Amino acid sequence: MSEVPGSGLRIVHTHGERIAISEVSTGVELLNYVYRPEAAWESPKPYLHPLRTLSGNVVTDYRPNDHRWHKGLQMTASHLSGQNLWGGNTYVHGQGYLELPERVGSMAHVAFGEVAAESGRAVISERLTWHPYGGELWADEERRVEVHDVDPGAGSWALTWSSAVTNRREEPLRFGSPTTAGREMAGYTGLFWRGPRAFRDGLVIGPDSEGPGLMGSQAPWLAYSAEHDGSDGHATLVFAHAPENDHAGSRGAHPAHWFVRNEPFAAVAPSLAFFDELELAPGATLTRRYRVVVAEGAWEREDVVKYLAEHPW
Repeated sequence: MSEVPGSGLRIVHTHGERIAISEVSTGVELLNYVYRPEAAWESPKPYLHPLRTLSGNVVTDYRPNDHRWHKGLQMTASHLSGQNLWGGNTYVHGQGYLELPERVGSMAHVAFGEVAAESGRAVISERLTWHPYGGELWADEERRVEVHDVDPGAGSWALTWSSAVTNRREEPLRFGSPTTAGREMAGYTGLFWRGPRAFRDGLVIGPDSEGPGLMGSQAPWLAYSAEHDGSDGHATLVFAHAPENDHAGSRGAHPAHWFVRNEPFAAVAPSLAFFDELELAPGATLTRRYRVVVAEGAWEREDVVKYLAEHPW
């Protein structure tokens, strides 16, 4: 175990297992970045769990009984050139979800480039490799998770997740989803958040409207607000695209659409390939950057807009 002190943030690295980042003045552990090996059926990959508010309330779920492969906040690829780097059963059009272990792959930790905390900011940079069930190298990923803008007075903090995935095959990598495979409005893939059970029936907020009808929509951000079990009060999570993601596809990027549910469970994903497959050529790199804000209280649309304006990219 090693410790990296920093102004306002503290990192504790339990080697081979996890990295914890805490806020010094309160002692609250804001997140764990877990990279230990896990069950093959669950498509092992690093993930963030638990995520906590500055008052210590947990805002992620881990291995719920409906989807054991849902683990906090994680990068996923539900349909990738015929493989499942999501976990569990695989959707097959006309047959539903089938137990096909020979399609379940993994995202493996290789090495950390940087684990550091300084001036109120903590950084974890990591190299990973993506593999189908057979273990071949399909992709390299350079990942960076940063904790920043920790504000105990306002009750909020933020993390930025950056991923650069390079195709190492001699043929294109095709990113898809259950919707590209034939299931309507189930376009989950990419960065995926699973909320705790208490967050069921939470409020989904977009820039111009609200509610679960935002499934499949396009917007620069989406927020989810819900009430805790066990302790009084609410929390709000804001998920935002970086400008260079070109989420609408207006500058030539593959368009992104929001996957969001508030029943039977809370989930949000800025899907890479909701309606149409994204094709990544051999040797090409797919880069995406997202921000997740974890805030105390039930934020309204105006609160989200104000926060994002005051914390530009």
